Amino acid sequence: MTSHASSDHPAPSAALRELRRLNALFIDNFVRNDVSSHDAILHPEFIYIRSNGGRVDRATYLRKWAKGFDPQVIRYWDVRDELITIIGDVALVRATNKEIVRRDGGEVAAMSTYTDTYIHEAGGWKCIQAQITPVAKQHEPGDETIISVYINGVRQETRP
Repeated sequence: MTSHASSDHPAPSAALRELRRLNALFIDNFVRNDVSSHDAILHPEFIYIRSNGGRVDRATYLRKWAKGFDPQVIRYWDVRDELITIIGDVALVRATNKEIVRRDGGEVAAMSTYTDTYIHEAGGWKCIQAQITPVAKQHEPGDETIISVYINGVRQETRP
């Protein structure tokens, strides 16, 4: 973690704990398709940038969130290789997800990495942008960096 503190927001260790909590909540919201909880952590000016470069406004993003995770299709999901950088009132929350999905009678594994940009205002952190990128095999982080695991939508492990 890189951090630069100011008197306007929490000390770096408190901010880091809060951002880790928000990252875990972001993922839990996805797995549970919890639009209400997810809406609460998004900034009013939130935008999502898809892996193909397309921009998705907040309202469209939340509509799709309601059906984004299907445990019958996404058999395995993990979060790994978390890196949080705090610079003043901006934080970059980065991690990688591995998924195993059922497709055409088989299973396909893939990884994607994301960067969620948070801004600290009015006493709290809000996600203002999320961006996702596929990960090439040679850049996949190892299993030793796993934070949490979901099998068929049920959380199996938590951060040590």
